[in-house]
Amino acid sequence: MSKHRVVVLKIVAGQLTVTAAAEEYGISRRHLHRLLARYRDGGLDDLEPRSRAPLSSPQKTSDRVQERIVQLRHALAAAGTDAGPVTIAWHLRQEGLTAPSTSTIRRVLHAAGLITPEPRKRPKSSYLRFEAAQPNETWQSDFTHWRLHDGTDVEILNWLDDHSRLLLSCTVHRPVTGRHVVDTFLACVDVYGAPASTLTDNGRVYTARHGGGRNEFEYVLAALGIRQKNGAPNHPQTQGKIERFHQTLKRWLCARPRARTIPELQAQLDVFREHYNTARPHRARDGLTPATAYAASPKAIPAGTRPDAGHYRIRHDHVGANGKISFRRAARMHHLGIGAAHRGKHCILIADDTNVTIVHLATGEILAINTINPEKTYWRNTMKAPGRWPGTSKT
Repeated sequence: MSKHRVVVLKIVAGQLTVTAAAEEYGISRRHLHRLLARYRDGGLDDLEPRSRAPLSSPQKTSDRVQERIVQLRHALAAAGTDAGPVTIAWHLRQEGLTAPSTSTIRRVLHAAGLITPEPRKRPKSSYLRFEAAQPNETWQSDFTHWRLHDGTDVEILNWLDDHSRLLLSCTVHRPVTGRHVVDTFLACVDVYGAPASTLTDNGRVYTARHGGGRNEFEYVLAALGIRQKNGAPNHPQTQGKIERFHQTLKRWLCARPRARTIPELQAQLDVFREHYNTARPHRARDGLTPATAYAASPKAIPAGTRPDAGHYRIRHDHVGANGKISFRRAARMHHLGIGAAHRGKHCILIADDTNVTIVHLATGEILAINTINPEKTYWRNTMKAPGRWPGTSKT
C-alpha cells in the first residue's frame, strides 16, 4: 500500500491529526488536505501519483503537420527521391508549414511504422571528407550502366560539380566513348565556363596515361589549362560524390516505367536533371538545392586564366577538304584558313575576344591561330607552322 493511502486512512480513522501526520510522514499540511479532498471525491484509487506533464503543450507538433509528414514520406518514396527527415522538413517549409526538428520528424515516421531499422553502419566521423571550396573548382565525372525495357544495356554519362552537387550533364550512350566524354565536357564548358580541375577514375575514356600516351580528353584539358585528377585504381571512394549520385539517379529511374528506347530514357534523364538541380534539397548543402548552391559563390577558373578574361567559346569540328573550318560569329559566317595539309583532322576551336585557336585533338598541336576580323569573311592562319600548346608534349 502506498504512503499516501496509509496516511489518509490514519487521518480518516482518527488515529492521526493532519498536523501529526505531516510531522510523522514528512508531507506538508497543504498536500495532505489536497489528498483528503481527492479521497473524498474519488476514493483510494484517486490517491495514486498523477502525471506532472502539462495538459497541453504549445510546442507539440500539430496533427495536420504529422499527417503531412506521413504523406510526404509516401509521396517522395514513391517518386524515387530522398524521403528522409531533412528533405521532409524542407518540403514542409516550402508549403508554408512550421517544420519540426528532424528528430521529431523521425519520431513521427517511427510511430507510423515508416522507418525500417538498418544494420549498424560505419560512423561518418571515420571518413575523410573532401569538398571543393568553390563552384567549378572540380568537376567529377563517371558513367553507370542501365537497361532498357528489352534488356539492352546502355551507359549514362554524368558530370557533377563537386562543390554544389549541380548536375551539369546527364546523357545516355551505347556505349560511352572518348568522343562522348569530350563532347559533353565541352558542352558543359560552353554553359558554365571551364573548371579549374576534373576528377575521374582511370577509365580509357578519361585517360591514356597508363598506356604511355594521351587521349582527346587529356589534350582538351591541357589546351584549356585545366588540371586533371584521377583517383587511385580500385579506390572508388575518391570519386565518392559521383558514385553516391548514381544511387540517387537509379532510385529515381526505378520508380518510373523502364524506358523502351534511348531517346525515351534521355527524356527521363532531362526531367530528372531539372528536378535534381532545382526542386530537391541536398543534405550536403544544408538543404539548398544544387542550383542555388552553385549560384551562391564566385566560380573558380583554370590556373593561369585572368579573372577579368572575357568569355570564350569552345567548339568541336574537323578541317574540311578545302583546308578550312566554318565559324559563325555574331550571326555571320566566317571561314578559318587552317591549311590543306590538315584536312580531315578533328580539332577544338577556342575563341576569345581576339583570336580563334585551333588545336588538333589527336596530338594537342596548335594547327592555326586566326585573328578575329568581323569585317572580313575569311580569316587567315597567322601561324607559319603547327606548334605545341604550352605544357603539352608529343607523348
